[in-house]
Amino acid sequence: MATSISAAVLLGIVVFVLIQGGFVRLGPALACAAFGSILAPTGAAPIITPAINAINDWISSI
Repeated sequence: MATSISAAVLLGIVVFVLIQGGFVRLGPALACAAFGSILAPTGAAPIITPAINAINDWISSI
């Protein structure tokens, strides 16, 4: 649970910085957030979750 919370905070900070820097506008950022929330309960979640966990493990080992 702590990993998912920290990942959410990290991604939120990244999105905020990208919006503030003008690299991503608010509309596409909201569309991506909506897509992610719609994708979460689908059949793709069992594939995506281990991939994100593997990336988290790799980053924490550095």
